[in-house]
Parts: sequence; C-alpha cells; structure tokens
Amino acid sequence: MTLQGKHALITGGGTGIGLAIAQALAAEGAIVTITGRRQDVLDAVAGDGITGMAMDVRDEADVCARIAQAVDARGPVQICVANAGIAEGRAVHKTTLEFWRNMMATNLDGAFLTIRECLGSMRQTEWGRVLTIASIAGVRGLPGAACYTASKHGLIGLTRALSEDYVGKPYTFNAICPAYVDTPIITRNTDSIAQRTGLDTDAARDMMVNMNRHKRLIAPEEIAATALWLCGPGAQSVNGQTIEIAGGQI
Repeated sequence: MTLQGKHALITGGGTGIGLAIAQALAAEGAIVTITGRRQDVLDAVAGDGITGMAMDVRDEADVCARIAQAVDARGPVQICVANAGIAEGRAVHKTTLEFWRNMMATNLDGAFLTIRECLGSMRQTEWGRVLTIASIAGVRGLPGAACYTASKHGLIGLTRALSEDYVGKPYTFNAICPAYVDTPIITRNTDSIAQRTGLDTDAARDMMVNMNRHKRLIAPEEIAATALWLCGPGAQSVNGQTIEIAGGQI
C-alpha cells in the first residue's frame, strides 16, 4: 500500500462504518483523525495512529477551525472521508421542516463543509482521495424516507460534480453506497420501526435485513475494505463513481 504517513480525516469516525474505515487506514500506515460530536466516544477508540477530535459538521465555524487544527498538527489531509450522517425514516406528511433541515445540515451540508476545508490542504499535495459515504438510497428511492433519500441523492451529486471539477488531476472523488450495515444505527432504527408499526423488535429488524438482496446485514469491515481499495494502488482511474454494496443488484 501507499498510505504510510498520509493524513486521513474521517467524520463520524467514533463508531460503525467510520471507525472501521479509520482502523483499516491506520493499519496501512495512515495518520488518522476521527471526528464526532462526543469527545469521550472518540477517546475510547483512539490510539494506534488514530486521534479523536470533537467537531460538529453542521457548524461551519467549528468545521473550519477544527480541520485547520488537524492540518497544523498532522499535515495536509490527503484522504477525506465524509461519513457523518443521520439515518432515520419518516413519512413525508409527518416530516417537519426542523427534521428536514437537520438531516440536510448533517448529511449534505456537513459533507460539503468537510470536503471544502480538506481540499484546502489536499490541493497543495500531489495525491488525494475523497470518499463520501452515501447509501443505496442515493441511487434509488427508499420508501418511508424521503428526507434521507434526498440528502443522499444530493451527496452523490456533489461527489460527481467534484470529480468533474478535478478530472485529470491527482485527486479522485467517489461515493460508497451501502445497503443496511450492522451498526448501532440498526439498533436505533429497529426500536423506531417497532414503535411506529407495533411489530416486535425481531420483525422490525427483519424488515431491514430483508431489504438487502442477500438477506443479511453488511459488516462495517466490508465498507472499510472498499474504502481501502479506493485509496490504494490501481484505483486511480476510479473517479466519480457510486460503489454499491448491497448484496446484489439494486
């Protein structure tokens, strides 16, 4: 691999997909900064090349200040993983503007701010990788989740546009689009579905499992392996793509 000494910044890196990617990159020699809103969660998984830094991706001033701080401490960001996000379904007729704006502020605005600030230092180097963690909801409509679906469609659009802006330069921009992944979000959504539908928790969980074509939840490490490939040798011509990890055609 070619990641020795490269600074990677991963939002939402304290748990789930973000943590799995952080650990995979660190194992290949990257210097990793993980962000999230709770410093205690980040501190619990830091070490072995991973440093935690509290940051709220919805807050422009905080994103600017914290990423500048990370660059000062660990060098230019050459791998940016915009992973922080909210995954919650709600029928559109029950969706308040507050719910909509918070989802967009986290899933789309947060990714935009993170990428913009990371590019400031990445563009001073001769190599860079930007990965957005989208969803299968970004390439098709997800029933009962209009707000989430719209945010992920927007994230893919942002990724594709950036790939065109920098085509021919030594930076790539790709979106990873998982189906349902075995993370704490599944537990929270299981409880939410059970409360809304009256199903027991096993049946509520099965609703998500059965949405995956191979009828099992995806391991976070599978997403991390894809991220590692996109950052590794041989993937330099993979740019502006949606990598769908869903157990089959969607």
